[in-house]
Amino acid sequence: MNHPLRVRPVRVDTHVLRHPIAQPVRTSFGTMHERPALLLRMEDADGAHGWGEVWCNFPACGAEHRARLVQTVLMPLLDGQDFASPQAAFARLTEATAVLAIQSGEPGPIAQAIAGIDQAMWDLVARRAGQPLWRLLGGASDDIGVYASGINPEAPDEIVSRTRAQGYRAFKLKIGFGEDRDLRNLRLVRDAAGPGSAMMADVNQAWDLATALQRVPRLAEFDLGWLEEPLRADRPWAEWQALRQLTPAPLAAGENVAGAEAFEALLAADAVAVVQPDVAKWGGLSGTLPVARRVLDAGRRLCPHYLGGGIGLLHSAHLLAAVGGDGWLEIDANENPLRTVFCGPLNQVQDGRARLGDAPGIGMEPDVAALGAMVRGG
Repeated sequence: MNHPLRVRPVRVDTHVLRHPIAQPVRTSFGTMHERPALLLRMEDADGAHGWGEVWCNFPACGAEHRARLVQTVLMPLLDGQDFASPQAAFARLTEATAVLAIQSGEPGPIAQAIAGIDQAMWDLVARRAGQPLWRLLGGASDDIGVYASGINPEAPDEIVSRTRAQGYRAFKLKIGFGEDRDLRNLRLVRDAAGPGSAMMADVNQAWDLATALQRVPRLAEFDLGWLEEPLRADRPWAEWQALRQLTPAPLAAGENVAGAEAFEALLAADAVAVVQPDVAKWGGLSGTLPVARRVLDAGRRLCPHYLGGGIGLLHSAHLLAAVGGDGWLEIDANENPLRTVFCGPLNQVQDGRARLGDAPGIGMEPDVAALGAMVRGG
């Protein structure tokens, strides 16, 4: 009998999708005028299949590039191979592309492409086993906390009111657009969120240490659940430690951290209380699952980062359900049909929580015929 985690890939189909949006998504580093997604469908020698997603949300032109990396660099490394598990395949792909990542100067895109393949493998083995992915990964419950994310600086109170009516009870506002505007928007969000709701703020790496030290005392009135990436992700941990001493809110980071050693350094610095790995940016499930467990063992809070399409969001949800804890899943509040069409049970939020159900794998089978229309933005 074959080992239940065995994978023998024979085919990986790439689907580059793109959908226009009426309201641009604004961050401190740029504006998104459309929503892209790169979905992968992997087929095994025994006919089983699974789905994964590669991070490509900004700049949107990265979707096609990463699709070509999957097709021309990674698929030749998979074709005809027999892996004992997705973890074994992840290790092999990472090792085989390590020098190329350095030589090409593209460790990010290559790691993201590997992460999408890893997701597809885990979905495949869970479907074949007839188990939901959260249970296959060791979870005890499909119930997870969620929060509304990506709230734009334009009319944020309207977005909070809309998502609150949809069942959300925690909200994260983008700041980093000037002190006066940030404070005005924080007050709007706090009023719209209402009593008993949680509010967080995401600076998207917009501040240097001097600016952050000047701004954070003004945030005390808002009782923030966390302050996310107030500094650039590549700044020395000493700067994060200095900021931690002054900020009234827990610091959050992790979406731009890649590799088990880098996450160990984050934990060792003891500056970040909320850790946010992204299964589509690095690691897939094979890399982020042990990191997630390490985060909880270290007494930190795990809140997976995600801001793409629905397939990657589901993988993030299953990761959170698998490890447990009191963390929340990030769900983008902005328009994105590539999220809502494919995220299945995550469209149903009640009192700040969602259920993943017992369907095999990630519980979603994308309509391949419908994908073609989305390529054209229809």
